[in-house]
Amino acid sequence: MALVEVEHLSVDYRSRDLPPSHAVRDVSFSIAEGEFVGLLGESGCGKSTLGNALLHLLDRPAHHAGGSVRFDGQDLYALSERDVNRLRWREIATVFQSSMNALNPVLRVAKQFHDAMDAHGWREGVDGDRHARIREVLADVELDADRVMRSYPHELSGGMRQRVVLALALLLRPRFVLLDEPTTGLDVLVQRSIVELLRRIQREQGFTVLFISHDLGTVLEIADRVMVMYAGEVVESRPSAELATNPLHPYSHGLLGSFDDPRAEHVSVAYIAGRPPALTEPPPGCPFAPRCPSRLAACDDVVPTLDDAPEAAGPGPSLVRCHLFTDVGAAELGAGTVPETPRFAEVTAWSGAASSAEGREPLVVVEDLVKTYERRRGLRKERVEAVRGVSFTLVPGQVRALVGQSGSGKSTIAKILTRTERATSGTLRVDGVDPGSLRRAALREYRSRVQMVFQDPFAALNPTKTVGDSLGRPLRNYLGLTGDALWQRVLELLESVGLSPAATYVDKLPHQLSGGQRQRVVVARAMAPRPRLLVADEPISMLDVSIRAEILELLADTVREQDVTMLYITHDLLSARLLADDIMVMRSGEIVEQGPTAQVVREARHPYTRSLLDAIPRPARAGAVPAGPTATESTTPTGAPA
Repeated sequence: MALVEVEHLSVDYRSRDLPPSHAVRDVSFSIAEGEFVGLLGESGCGKSTLGNALLHLLDRPAHHAGGSVRFDGQDLYALSERDVNRLRWREIATVFQSSMNALNPVLRVAKQFHDAMDAHGWREGVDGDRHARIREVLADVELDADRVMRSYPHELSGGMRQRVVLALALLLRPRFVLLDEPTTGLDVLVQRSIVELLRRIQREQGFTVLFISHDLGTVLEIADRVMVMYAGEVVESRPSAELATNPLHPYSHGLLGSFDDPRAEHVSVAYIAGRPPALTEPPPGCPFAPRCPSRLAACDDVVPTLDDAPEAAGPGPSLVRCHLFTDVGAAELGAGTVPETPRFAEVTAWSGAASSAEGREPLVVVEDLVKTYERRRGLRKERVEAVRGVSFTLVPGQVRALVGQSGSGKSTIAKILTRTERATSGTLRVDGVDPGSLRRAALREYRSRVQMVFQDPFAALNPTKTVGDSLGRPLRNYLGLTGDALWQRVLELLESVGLSPAATYVDKLPHQLSGGQRQRVVVARAMAPRPRLLVADEPISMLDVSIRAEILELLADTVREQDVTMLYITHDLLSARLLADDIMVMRSGEIVEQGPTAQVVREARHPYTRSLLDAIPRPARAGAVPAGPTATESTTPTGAPA
């Protein structure tokens, strides 16, 4: 029996000065009681807008443009706001993307649970004892109820906050839970533990789930069925195991190609060039056609429909929106022709410094580095060692990866290298200079030679400054360029990171760029003062899987062509395998394993390295999240910087 039924749903974004953007276009599907469904696609494809429409949470400028959403037979758009609010939390609940933003930072966790119960009519004695229910639901998500309830959100780790948000969603025993990117921003071990926990609770309690994500590997592992969304439309709907082994739509092929096993002898990942179309004027034919390697002539003007997949697709209900599987495609290809597997651009594992670094003197020397923070616990002071006795070198032209989960000390090392923090003890030399001893002019000159690529391309650029302004500032400040020389260098930087023709990007604001384009601008800005050392701190973790390989290729080209040394910080061993010459694995402030990339990944000796490898989502494990945990997460409140 269908619990959620969506028929011909459309959502537009309308503004006074621009034509409407058709974010969700004539979408229809149903979700059965107790089913776990994944909704997958790139940023901007309409996933979150569709989720908000299902919850009747659309705010201006979003408008319900047509269609219906039925929950247990009731049309939500025919109900009053008051009636819909009665369903929320008790019947329909949601888990939002950012756990830190979903929790009130000035209230203890217990207070937030009580507020939710008060707002949604918890009846003491009828619904049960509220304190017992809070403890029960926190125990369900494997948290220490006493400790967590008296904590503020900032005193909990990212994974613990996400568990609290999940517990809040399940507090009043809803029948349908919508999860919007619940694991984005979490490191691979914590993400794995959250996914396994969620699947176990769902199986035990039997509620229905719609899991929205851009992470194909995670969705395939956890969901019974997956819907792939592109340009506001569902382009494929298949059982997880079938989609993982036999994707039909070329877009699904491209997303699957962005994964590989880092332990394989030859590692390569694909990326989908280009970007989704602007939905203010949807293309007359297939919206994926400009990026599709299997494009037919009919794709430019004939709109494909979502139809039953061919029998060869495998068991289970399967739908696909593609001319390769319609009479239109059969007429062009020839009846009975099996469509070829789409071939996207690929990035393979490389060794950028294998030859160039040989025999060269180290650019960076780190010996027995220690960083200690002090924090207060009431009247007591506690000392936390974020980095403990770390030693390594970086040779010019080398890419060395620093791998570990959140809180391991990776970003602290980045801050010390870029001189936003000072080491407590130990030796650090960058090009023969101790950055901790520098002042004013010398420090300014040092920072021109050591640049940073930040994790979040959405926060790294000033939203009020154009691309030209963002690139021009370091050129003026560090190199003294002005006038035509500055303009010419801005254009060269944009061309060097693949933003061409450069003149069309100079006057754009960050919100007018895709996530991948923004990160290219961030890389260009870091390269503006011609640095010798580039510190890349999780530069692809906030990006869609379809463009991560593209940014990795850009970073590798930058190292090769400009003889830059790079410290690549990540929790993702697959990207480290693709980009780095050497890997250092960090845990609890210490390096626990290091060596050549292929050796560390394929012959991992330390149990922690093996746990990082095992936690990587893989489409091959579709629909089979293990019953037991592969990794554990500390339930000790945090306090030390990462």
